[in-house]
Amino acid sequence: MRKIILSILGVLIIVASFYMAMMIVNSKKRTRPEPAKIVKTVFVDTVQNKTIPIMVPANGNLVAKRRVELFSEVQGVFRKGSRLFKAGQPYRKGEVIIKIDASEYYASVQSAKSNLYNLITSIMPDLRLDYPEVYEKWQSYLNGFDLNRTTPPFPEMSSDNEKYFISGRGILTNYYDVKNMEQRLAKYTIRAPFSGILTDALVTEGTLIRSGQQLGEFIDTDVYELEVAISKSYSDLLKLNETVELTTLDMSKTYVGTVSRINGKVDQTSQTIKAFIEVSDKDLKEGMYLEANLNAKEETDAIEVDRGLLLENDQIFIVRDSVLDLIDVRPVYFSDKKVVLKDIPNGTAMVSKPVVGAYAGMLVQIFKEKETSNLNSVAAKK
Repeated sequence: MRKIILSILGVLIIVASFYMAMMIVNSKKRTRPEPAKIVKTVFVDTVQNKTIPIMVPANGNLVAKRRVELFSEVQGVFRKGSRLFKAGQPYRKGEVIIKIDASEYYASVQSAKSNLYNLITSIMPDLRLDYPEVYEKWQSYLNGFDLNRTTPPFPEMSSDNEKYFISGRGILTNYYDVKNMEQRLAKYTIRAPFSGILTDALVTEGTLIRSGQQLGEFIDTDVYELEVAISKSYSDLLKLNETVELTTLDMSKTYVGTVSRINGKVDQTSQTIKAFIEVSDKDLKEGMYLEANLNAKEETDAIEVDRGLLLENDQIFIVRDSVLDLIDVRPVYFSDKKVVLKDIPNGTAMVSKPVVGAYAGMLVQIFKEKETSNLNSVAAKK
C-alpha cells in the first residue's frame, strides 16, 4: 500500500513539474517588433553645365636656362684668383673665374709681336720711296703699335700694288700668326659669360690643368626651365607663351611660368611630347621639383566632379522623388582626383557624396544645409 502511494505522489510531482515548465516557457514568448524603415540622408548638388578648362598635370625638375660647362683649351697651373674657385661662388658678368699661368706662352707672344713690329719697320724706307701716298698711313700704324696691348688691325690697303708689297715681305703671315697666338693667350683666362653662380668645381688652385679637362659648371640663376612630358593628344592644344601655374610638392609656394618651347618630336616609347616652361624667381634653385597645370583646352556643357562619384559602367546616382536612380554619363577627361562629365541635364539633383550601400530605387532624403544652419543659429542664440 505504501509503495502505491509513493508511486502516485511521484507521478503527480512529475506532472506538476511539466506543467510549471510549460507555463514558464509560454510566459517568455514575446512578439518581435517590426523593424523601422531607415531612410538614409544624401548630399546632392543641382547640375549646372558650364565651360570646364581641361588642366593637364605635369611635373619635372628645374634646369637653368643658361649654363656653361667650363673646359680648358690650354695647359698650365691654375693660379689663385680674387675669389675661391668653389661650388656656390657667385660671379658677375666679365669677372675672371679661372686664370691659368701663361707666363711662358706670354713671352712667346711678345716675341712674335716684336718680330712683326721689326718687319713693318724694315719696309718703311721702301714705302717712303716707292709708295709715298701710303707711307703716312703705315707710319701712324707703327706709332700706335703697343707691345703691351692687343695687336691693332692693319690699315686698309687701297691698291693691289700696296697689298702685293706688304704680302711679299711676309708681313701678313706674321700678322695672322700673332693674332692666332693672342687668341690662344686669351684662353688662359676664363671669364663669366653672364652673372651667375658656380655649381660644380672639379679643380683647385695649384692644380696642373691639361687641355680638354673639365673644370666645373656655371649657371645663370635668373631664369630656369621646367621640362615636362605631356600626352601627344594635347600637343596641338598647347600654345607658346601660354601662362602656366607651378607649385612645389608640398603646395607651399606657387610660381607663374610661360611655355617657351614645344618639341616637335613624339617620344616613341611613352608617346609623349616634351614642353619647356620658363620661370623666374629669386627663391628658385636648380633641381627643384615642381608640378605644373597646363591649360590644354576647354569643354563646353560639362561639369567636374570627384572620381569616386563615377561608377564603373559610366553611371552616376541622382535623386528623383526621394528615390535613388542611375543615369548614363560621358566622361571626357580624368585627372588624379576629378573627372569631367557630359550629357547630364541641367537641374538634375546629382548625389555629391558617395552613399554606402546605395542602389537604384533606394529611398533617401536630401540633406538640407540651410535648415540645419538655421537650427544651429537658433540654438546659439538660446
